[in-house]
Amino acid sequence: MPDDINTIHPCNLMPGIKTILDENSKMKNFKANGLPLLIGSLPMDSHEKATKLVLEYTPDIPLWVQLPLYREEGMIQQFLPGLPGFISDSDKSLLDTSKPEFDEEFIAFFEEYLSVTESGEDLGTSRFALSGTRARGFFEFLKQVDESHRPFTALKGQVTGPITFGTAVKDEQDKDIFYNASLKDAAIKKLALNARWQASEFLKRGAVPIIFIDEPALAGFGTSAYITITKEDVIQSIEEIVLEIHAQNGLAGVHVCANTEWDMLLGSKIDIISFDAYSFFDKFILYPEMIKAYLAQGKLIAWGIVPTAKKEVIQAQTTKGLVQMLHDQMDELSKKTGIDKETILSQSFITPSCGTGSLDLDSAGTVLKLTKEVSDAFRQK
Repeated sequence: MPDDINTIHPCNLMPGIKTILDENSKMKNFKANGLPLLIGSLPMDSHEKATKLVLEYTPDIPLWVQLPLYREEGMIQQFLPGLPGFISDSDKSLLDTSKPEFDEEFIAFFEEYLSVTESGEDLGTSRFALSGTRARGFFEFLKQVDESHRPFTALKGQVTGPITFGTAVKDEQDKDIFYNASLKDAAIKKLALNARWQASEFLKRGAVPIIFIDEPALAGFGTSAYITITKEDVIQSIEEIVLEIHAQNGLAGVHVCANTEWDMLLGSKIDIISFDAYSFFDKFILYPEMIKAYLAQGKLIAWGIVPTAKKEVIQAQTTKGLVQMLHDQMDELSKKTGIDKETILSQSFITPSCGTGSLDLDSAGTVLKLTKEVSDAFRQK
């Protein structure tokens, strides 16, 4: 009997369309299943060794590493080149609008943006991709991924969040560019297309792209320092980046390394919320109904259960103790939301509470080891 005329089977689609459907399905049905995941940075000077360490401790979902020992790999400096007004030899995170050539640079920036987004110019050769010394970690990562000749569950990258970036970068009058509509718009578009470029490189390798938007500044949201930034400002800025990640069938995460107003993130288009479960679970759990609705959409939580703040706190941890703490937290979440614990675990990553770039190497190694061991313990059970 012939197929119903309204039924579309993947085998009848053009290959390109079938691939898109397959990747979309892979993204929407993605399960974290307690896998370990890392946050961006390591206190090392060798990109090759750092990448090998990442592949050793997170073999299913590795990430490219930022090494802040190199100034150009700082989370602000790494994404500055290509923006109008950028001065490459400045020690400051500065966009100088008083430069004689600023207007020309500004026009060129948006012309190239339109060429990429509307005319199909190659994103990889544009100003929106990382390159040079600022991208050594990214390209070493791709090299080792390609040389491994094996599939990965996902590949993880990161960009600095628009609030953190926009309030750290200044204009020539020492004002945050977030409050300059034109510079803010350019910065968000730069970060958004860089996130899309990373996701496209991971997608080429047959892995689900996971791109984190790192937003430490959101820990200060609602304080006097950010009193003029609204929740709408935050969500609109972040979701412009999220949409570019989704355009490459990627999962978009937001990482906040302290407390924030979690309701604005739980109600957004974000796929993964990464939080410091070790220190701020009591704050996160204040939104049980929103967390329930968030998880009901199949979205994911990255539990930062391994502390990274102080050497003495890190060294005092045991795998058994952290496993018990996480069990207790998931039990409480299950009780308050009515979601069974198995479902919660299937939608959970196990992570450090933050990056380890500011730690000594021994402490960073301990954090990686604990993260893997806690994840192993959960998945074995």
